[in-house]
Amino acid sequence: MKKLLAIATPSMLLFALLLSFVSAKQPEEKQQTIAKQVNHVQFPQPQPPEVHFTDLYKKRLEDAIQEYFNKAVDKNQIVGASVSIVKCDSIIYSGGFGNKNAALKDTVNDNTIFRIGSVSKGFAGILTGIHVQDGLINWQDKIIDHIPNFRLANKTQAQKVTLSHVLSHTSGLPYHSFTNLVEDGLSLTTIAGRFNEVLPLQEPGNFYNYQNAIFALSGEVIERVTGKSIKEVIQDRIFSPLQMETASASYEALEQSDNVAMPHQRIRRGWRPTRINKKYYNAVAAGGINASAIDMGKWMKFLLGNNPEVLMSGAMQEVFNPIVQVGGRRNYYQRWPGYKASFYGLGWRVHEFKDIETDEVNKVIHHGGGVNNYRSEIAIYPNEDLGICVLFNSPNKMAKDCIPKIREIIKEALDFDHKNYVAESLVIL
Repeated sequence: MKKLLAIATPSMLLFALLLSFVSAKQPEEKQQTIAKQVNHVQFPQPQPPEVHFTDLYKKRLEDAIQEYFNKAVDKNQIVGASVSIVKCDSIIYSGGFGNKNAALKDTVNDNTIFRIGSVSKGFAGILTGIHVQDGLINWQDKIIDHIPNFRLANKTQAQKVTLSHVLSHTSGLPYHSFTNLVEDGLSLTTIAGRFNEVLPLQEPGNFYNYQNAIFALSGEVIERVTGKSIKEVIQDRIFSPLQMETASASYEALEQSDNVAMPHQRIRRGWRPTRINKKYYNAVAAGGINASAIDMGKWMKFLLGNNPEVLMSGAMQEVFNPIVQVGGRRNYYQRWPGYKASFYGLGWRVHEFKDIETDEVNKVIHHGGGVNNYRSEIAIYPNEDLGICVLFNSPNKMAKDCIPKIREIIKEALDFDHKNYVAESLVIL
């Protein structure tokens, strides 16, 4: 995986410039149109511990990020936000903007905790991969073997639904089946026994339809094979090893924190803080995780190939590999610059984007989330060793394109830094 370092000696820069003229352009991967034949996602291996970025680059990046978010706060487009950016094995930026509570005018920082909604699904995919690696479960395990009261209207199809199907939204059920029961607070065991009230549309594995209720059964399976609650397992296998000190998976943990961004609703002249509700804490795998930007930075460092002691690279590739194609052109991420195609892996969206300047096709590992008037976005760019996460405490339009805009800010800051060093090197020579 290529590394783009933001600091070098003049001689190293001159060598890099000369090398760039003679390097042959690598052939692009050809995208397969059938979901099961798409190319595997390649992502970084563990990297050396030291990657440097110049003070000039950090300052320019910080100024640009602050301008972008402060403008949104000043225009009342958002209440508060927290951002984390990871490059290679380093968190190169983390910070907060706006207010935790619009009525109190208390400031968001990078340790302020937000609910992350469906960005939790990425944790579920990784957590399942950890237990597959341990040999406790298999991607092809039947849900009914772990949850015997699981039912579908078609008994034959009920025998076919696997862990892979629920994590990739390919169970064959209609869109958002029984999300209402999750939001009503029913237990997953109860919901599992009621899917026979819903008529499947197709055989499992044939097509994509986004789910919350049946997706959350992946967490129920992990609880049953470990004998522990899902919040305990996530703490033991992900939060603690990655030193994610503010992250949690319960309403009670959020209630006990003294640095929480409150959710907000839009009112005529601004924003009104609302109460944190308990929705999705009965379905943690689908949307029940709380975290700060600094902890999401640690999470992205792991996703970029560090911390193999938590999950080996081969097992992580299984989580990120595309399983089913996501059609249409109406989703917000399908309007990002250079968009080509989307797939869903195991708790993650996998997109293909064509670089306008190089014509290279790059894959992006992504997910968005929204719950209780919180909004969140996370994206991993494996080819660039880059991760971006943004957390909001209000619904807003900004979330739909904040990822590509922040990526462009990062690129512009890095390009400026490189041009500055090249100019200084030429003067020295």
